[in-house]
Amino acid sequence: MSQHPIIYGIGNPLIDIVISIKDDDLNHLGIEKGVMHLVDEKRQDEILNYFKDSKPVYHPGGSAPNTMLACAGLDVSSLIAGKIGKDNFGNIYIEQAKKYGVISGLVQGSGKTGSSIILVTPDGERTMNTHLGMCREFSETDINKEQLAQSKYLYFTGYMWDTESQKGAIISAIELAKENNIQIVFDVADPFAVSRYQQDFLTLIENDINVVFANQTELAILFESDDYNSTSDRLIKMVNQAGIKLGKKGSLVLHGHNKTVIPSSPVMAKDSTGAGDMYAAGFLASISKGLSSSKAGEIGGLLAEEIIQIPGAQFDVNKIKEYESKFF
Repeated sequence: MSQHPIIYGIGNPLIDIVISIKDDDLNHLGIEKGVMHLVDEKRQDEILNYFKDSKPVYHPGGSAPNTMLACAGLDVSSLIAGKIGKDNFGNIYIEQAKKYGVISGLVQGSGKTGSSIILVTPDGERTMNTHLGMCREFSETDINKEQLAQSKYLYFTGYMWDTESQKGAIISAIELAKENNIQIVFDVADPFAVSRYQQDFLTLIENDINVVFANQTELAILFESDDYNSTSDRLIKMVNQAGIKLGKKGSLVLHGHNKTVIPSSPVMAKDSTGAGDMYAAGFLASISKGLSSSKAGEIGGLLAEEIIQIPGAQFDVNKIKEYESKFF
């Protein structure tokens, strides 16, 4: 795969610590179900200590990195930029990323690699407790401007708004992308992120973004309305393309003035981790290979359905390569 990425992704490289739990455990720990909580190291230690008798599973994760690893597995030249520590988790991360063939834009700093404790309840819902570690220090100087200028898509998520340093890096990347006619793709990421930065995200989408990914809840918070028909009408006026994830109802693809509903198949969800990341990967890989938006929505939906039937947020390398030959 060439060292010139088609997709330049910027995100938070996190080691995922996945633990299967019961709903009572969340109540006991006072954790709100189904959202991403930013926590400090002390809180992470408390949570890990509570589950000290369970057997966690470790995966390289983080929302945008998940998407870039999958895009690379789908044979689209993809780069992930982010900051990790010079520690064991950081080394595991680099090794794991190599297997997918993703181009590394990872920079190692002197602090700890970020990590996310993902608590999975029997209904497959995931609740994340994330300590960003070195991710927070990613800055404008960590962007490889030459590689970004030669790519076709810039991809990032709403999680990058959580520190001024990361936000500054994204704003700088957007300016460079615009100068080079690069398509800018934004996944709003998480209902909590949308609640925190609603106005920022609306301004960003209106002024800078070509392609948006969001789910029904995030769209409702963004536009302060539960009616996704009217909110998608508003969104369609702001961007060229969008993929709106509607859970069991499938997804709604917006392109130009057209809306296409992509139905879902009935599947048994074991773990909803990574559904949005895989939807974005399927969609992005498809449009970068020149397929239509509706086909992209279809492939994104299929990957999302597949990932929720297995534990964790990422397919193994052989599996994602199987999908590559099946879809493309």
